[in-house]
Amino acid sequence: MSNVEKTMIIELTTHAFEALLKGIAPRNLRLVQDSAIAPPEILEMLNRLATEISAEFSPSAWMIVEDGEIVGLCSIVRVPQDGNIHIGYGIAPSRRGRGCTARAIGQLLAWGRSDPRVALISAETGVANIASQRVLERNGFIRAGERIDAEDGPLICWEAITV
Repeated sequence: MSNVEKTMIIELTTHAFEALLKGIAPRNLRLVQDSAIAPPEILEMLNRLATEISAEFSPSAWMIVEDGEIVGLCSIVRVPQDGNIHIGYGIAPSRRGRGCTARAIGQLLAWGRSDPRVALISAETGVANIASQRVLERNGFIRAGERIDAEDGPLICWEAITV
């Protein structure tokens, strides 16, 4: 099986979020054993966000799955406007540097290109987060600017046109 086939994104439903919050892998998948995909407070925040967004736009969150193991999450982080989908993503620390994030974002772009509601996918990375910047660059995102966030500090803004 090629690397492209072994990484996939699977919609993260309310039921799946509930399972993850209990430390259970949904859908006959496995959890990463040596590091969490996200702390409980982040999972709770993402669940609330997905619930809010999915009232207007669905799907709104995905599990990043590699060889049957949930290695990370990707989600829309605010209600889409004018076809702009703004995403965030994260991978379990022990699974970073293996290319699964780049493959998952590639699949998310393919989904966006096939969905007529999506015109643009945007993301932000910390200025010092070179690995995340490379993930976006490998998938054809271009730098669209920079901004300072009160919590996260200096960020690079990225965009990929899907139409």
